[in-house]
Amino acid sequence: MQTLKEIKPGLTVRVVKIKGEGPVKRRIMEMGITKGVEVHVRKVAPLGDPMEVKVRGYGLSLRKADAENIEVESEVESKGELNGCKNCPCRKS
Repeated sequence: MQTLKEIKPGLTVRVVKIKGEGPVKRRIMEMGITKGVEVHVRKVAPLGDPMEVKVRGYGLSLRKADAENIEVESEVESKGELNGCKNCPCRKS
Protein backbone atom coordinates (compact mmCIF):
# COMPACT_ATOMS: atom_id res chain seq x y z
CA MET A 1 0.00 0.00 0.00
CA GLN A 2 1.26 3.48 -0.83
CA THR A 3 1.56 6.32 1.63
CA LEU A 4 0.68 9.94 0.93
CA LYS A 5 4.40 10.75 1.09
CA GLU A 6 4.97 8.74 -2.13
CA ILE A 7 2.27 10.47 -4.22
CA LYS A 8 3.40 12.83 -6.97
CA PRO A 9 2.01 16.38 -7.31
CA GLY A 10 -1.14 16.62 -9.41
CA LEU A 11 -2.64 13.31 -8.32
CA THR A 12 -5.73 12.69 -6.23
CA VAL A 13 -5.90 9.74 -3.86
CA ARG A 14 -8.32 8.30 -1.30
CA VAL A 15 -7.31 7.68 2.32
CA VAL A 16 -7.49 4.00 3.25
CA LYS A 17 -5.93 3.98 6.73
CA ILE A 18 -4.21 6.28 9.19
CA LYS A 19 -1.33 4.65 11.03
CA GLY A 20 0.15 5.90 14.27
CA GLU A 21 -0.93 6.00 17.86
CA GLY A 22 -2.57 8.52 20.16
CA PRO A 23 -1.69 12.16 19.52
CA VAL A 24 -0.19 11.59 16.05
CA LYS A 25 -3.28 9.88 14.68
CA ARG A 26 -5.61 12.32 16.45
CA ARG A 27 -3.80 15.37 15.02
CA ILE A 28 -4.01 14.01 11.47
CA MET A 29 -7.73 13.32 11.88
CA GLU A 30 -8.33 16.79 13.37
CA MET A 31 -6.87 18.27 10.17
CA GLY A 32 -9.72 16.62 8.26
CA ILE A 33 -7.84 13.61 6.95
CA THR A 34 -10.02 10.61 7.71
CA LYS A 35 -10.66 7.23 6.10
CA GLY A 36 -12.36 7.57 2.71
CA VAL A 37 -11.62 11.27 2.14
CA GLU A 38 -10.05 12.38 -1.16
CA VAL A 39 -6.70 14.17 -0.95
CA HIS A 40 -5.25 16.10 -3.90
CA VAL A 41 -1.47 16.63 -3.82
CA ARG A 42 -0.94 20.17 -5.11
CA LYS A 43 2.81 20.60 -4.72
CA VAL A 44 5.88 19.46 -2.85
CA ALA A 45 8.59 21.79 -1.56
CA PRO A 46 11.92 21.67 -3.44
CA LEU A 47 13.58 19.60 -0.71
CA GLY A 48 10.47 17.42 -0.37
CA ASP A 49 9.22 18.73 2.97
CA PRO A 50 6.50 19.94 3.47
CA MET A 51 3.93 18.99 0.85
CA GLU A 52 0.79 20.96 0.08
CA VAL A 53 -2.46 19.04 -0.29
CA LYS A 54 -6.10 19.93 -0.76
CA VAL A 55 -8.49 18.19 1.65
CA ARG A 56 -12.23 18.88 1.95
CA GLY A 57 -11.88 22.10 -0.05
CA TYR A 58 -9.00 23.72 1.83
CA GLY A 59 -5.22 23.79 1.49
CA LEU A 60 -3.07 22.03 4.06
CA SER A 61 0.69 21.67 4.49
CA LEU A 62 1.89 18.31 5.78
CA ARG A 63 5.31 17.18 6.94
CA LYS A 64 6.77 14.03 5.39
CA ALA A 65 6.61 12.33 8.77
CA ASP A 66 2.84 12.89 8.94
CA ALA A 67 2.26 11.96 5.28
CA GLU A 68 4.09 8.68 5.89
CA ASN A 69 1.37 7.68 8.39
CA ILE A 70 -1.42 8.03 5.82
CA GLU A 71 -2.05 4.98 3.62
CA VAL A 72 -3.81 5.81 0.35
CA GLU A 73 -5.06 4.26 -2.85
CA SER A 74 -5.15 6.03 -6.16
CA GLU A 75 -8.43 7.15 -7.68
CA VAL A 76 -7.74 4.75 -10.55
CA GLU A 77 -7.83 1.86 -8.06
CA SER A 78 -10.83 3.13 -6.14
CA LYS A 79 -13.03 4.48 -8.95
CA GLY A 80 -11.60 3.05 -12.15
CA GLU A 81 -11.29 6.57 -13.57
CA LEU A 82 -8.37 8.50 -14.95
CA ASN A 83 -6.39 10.34 -12.35
CA GLY A 84 -4.60 13.60 -12.79
CA CYS A 85 -4.49 17.31 -12.57
CA LYS A 86 -5.36 18.41 -16.11
CA ASN A 87 -8.56 20.29 -15.22
CA CYS A 88 -8.21 20.69 -11.46
CA PRO A 89 -8.26 24.01 -9.62
CA CYS A 90 -4.59 23.83 -8.65
CA ARG A 91 -3.60 24.43 -12.28
CA LYS A 92 -5.37 27.80 -12.13
CA SER A 93 -3.64 29.03 -8.98
